[in-house]
Amino acid sequence: MQTCVEPSPPAGVAGWCRELEQIIGQRRLQPVFQPIVDLEAGSILGYEGLIRGPSDSTLHSPMMLFEAAERCQMLLSLDLACLRACAERFAELDLPGLLFVNINPETLLAEESRPGALQSFLARIGLDPKRVILELTETRPNGGYLALREVTTRHRGDGLRIALDDLGEGFSNLRLWSELRPDFVKLDKHFVQNIHLDPLKEQFVRSMADIARQSGALLVAEGIESAAELRTLCRLGVRYGQGYLLARPQAAPPREIPLQAAALPWFGGRRHGLRNQPLARDLLLEVEPLEAGVPNETAYRRFADDPACFAIPVVQDGVPVGLLRRHHLLESFAKPFNRELYGKKPCQLMMDKQPLVVSADLTVHELSSLVVAAEQRYLVDGFIIAENGRYLGMGTGFALMRKITELQLSAARYANPLTGLPGNVPINETIDRLLEMRTPVVVVYADLDHFKPFNDLYGYAAGDALIELVAHLLLECVDQERDFVGHVGGDDFVALMQSEDWECRLRRMLERFGELAAQHFSDAHRAAGGFEVASRNGEPVFLPLTTLSLGVVRVRAGQYLSHHEIGAATAEAKKQAKKLPGNSLFVERRQPGASSCCACGR
Repeated sequence: MQTCVEPSPPAGVAGWCRELEQIIGQRRLQPVFQPIVDLEAGSILGYEGLIRGPSDSTLHSPMMLFEAAERCQMLLSLDLACLRACAERFAELDLPGLLFVNINPETLLAEESRPGALQSFLARIGLDPKRVILELTETRPNGGYLALREVTTRHRGDGLRIALDDLGEGFSNLRLWSELRPDFVKLDKHFVQNIHLDPLKEQFVRSMADIARQSGALLVAEGIESAAELRTLCRLGVRYGQGYLLARPQAAPPREIPLQAAALPWFGGRRHGLRNQPLARDLLLEVEPLEAGVPNETAYRRFADDPACFAIPVVQDGVPVGLLRRHHLLESFAKPFNRELYGKKPCQLMMDKQPLVVSADLTVHELSSLVVAAEQRYLVDGFIIAENGRYLGMGTGFALMRKITELQLSAARYANPLTGLPGNVPINETIDRLLEMRTPVVVVYADLDHFKPFNDLYGYAAGDALIELVAHLLLECVDQERDFVGHVGGDDFVALMQSEDWECRLRRMLERFGELAAQHFSDAHRAAGGFEVASRNGEPVFLPLTTLSLGVVRVRAGQYLSHHEIGAATAEAKKQAKKLPGNSLFVERRQPGASSCCACGR
């Protein structure tokens, strides 16, 4: 068995230092780029520029490269050389989107002593500063938070944006988040790995996603390596991600996400998901914001001239930083001498510095939960809607409640009154949407056997109870995040399942139904294994206890054109299931033109 041994420095540290000087001086650093993906749209937001040493060098790996720089006291030189190498190569490749490039806060502070140096360099290579995101790679700047805040503010004034890297490695970067208000926050891969198996990690990420929404930052999850991790992150509201599952770092990276949108392993995104919910952007009101330095008198005049103006957003370079509330400012100016004292001062002094800022692509239901969990003033004063961290408009509590009411009325209109499950219209719409997305799905048709005789014998209340049992078990059986359950009517149900273990789930459901359904019969009928009813001609007929039949059709992309075709196929599968004795599962495994199937009965 071979063992892996790190290469030792040539001729000691001095050899390392000579080699590092040559690599930097001869511009032999090798940039690679890893896509950062918009997990809702399935498109590339930008690329993180990463660095490697020459392939024939002992300093090829980043770890060895930066260890040598630290020992040789060349971190500043290497950091700047890496930044410039990544930016130059990004511009040469003419890659789309944003460039995320790592930089140590100490490098940024040192570079600031040379006014305009970074901006001049970007102009020289033809790269717009607005496309460059400086990723701060250390959590505690030695120069102090105040100095770093001043530096990042000046860089933002020139169009650059700031990202905070490796959130979660230590508490100090939480303070940095609070101090710098970064445009992007990158979640450390520790909290992404196996997040679907760790409720504590899930809670941490959910909290960070909430803080990001309120601060106007965009959250990026690093180190995504499995479809289960990706699905969980999407469910928790993380919009951007990178990792080996999506794309590996490459010298010439792809310009489009390597995975086809229809094949992406998450729930289809909020815009194109099964539920197709309205978004926060649907509540948008266009309210002209004020820059943070504009005097309070300007805001006062706007409120005085427009009685319908309830709040004015305050922005700094397009980023929302506060909210001027009508009643607060007017009440303050009504006090003696306050207008004279504060009228000419910047409005940032009187603004609410902690407004509720939400992403435009947040679903209305998620927004409602966020507003209800927050302070009451957000319902009264409204909230700011942002896109990619930039101010877009405002929303009001009234508009939000009206939209929620519309959704509830719409859901009630199309829901089954007994079970509350979606009825025929949403079932058909959901199937057609999945077909349009070319998403593979398993369609399950559930039907009770000998239900009408049971209903006639025991009464409609007992029949309703048995129907409600099926609804409860179906909801318990499916993956709530990926699957869909609808009530066609009577004792007929449809489930649309994307969970990989669908067959095991359905078998467990049939076992559970067998246990619980027995309680709905009398002792005598249970002992006899059935009940006797009169046939149409009046003759007594013995029927077995009511059972459940499941007909299953596996739908692949392009196999069916509409919900009508799927309805016909599942009806045939259900018919085959009902031919089997007991609680039965029939899986139609034939393809068009094939002749084999698999069934089981219990």
